[in-house]
Amino acid sequence: MNDDKDARFFTTVSSPVGRLTLVGAGDALVGLHFDDDPNAAGARTDASRDDRRLRAAALQLEEYFAGTRTSFELALAPDGTAFQRKVWAALRRIPFGETASYGQIARAVGKPAAVRAVGGANHRNPIAIIIPCHRVIGADGSLTGYGGGLERKRWLLEHEGAL
Repeated sequence: MNDDKDARFFTTVSSPVGRLTLVGAGDALVGLHFDDDPNAAGARTDASRDDRRLRAAALQLEEYFAGTRTSFELALAPDGTAFQRKVWAALRRIPFGETASYGQIARAVGKPAAVRAVGGANHRNPIAIIIPCHRVIGADGSLTGYGGGLERKRWLLEHEGAL
């Protein structure tokens, strides 16, 4: 095990949707958790604080929340299955200010019958906001489950002009 590559580090940032914990490993962002997510506390326990190494991610989030950034330019390394990573890549292609249904994402990853599996992958997204799982809605246009809570999902979509 290469300690430099595998060592995790974190920082926390304030945002309009609450405090966020950003987690990095190597040169990539591997997690972004809302403060009330149990994974946030675990990430802070299992990592060392390093605000400097996560400064670019913190700055881009600040710009996003200020309304001056509509896309993120960060190295990401979400840990998941091949299918989950394919879904997360499809989520990143949903433009700012737009939404997609679970069915649309299933078709985009070449598995049109895998709507529930897409929902599961969406739910396990370890890098909230930057991998925009909040942009996925029900086929009827309804806001459906969101790990950060429907209030945050609504806020993020309103912020982006999608609602």
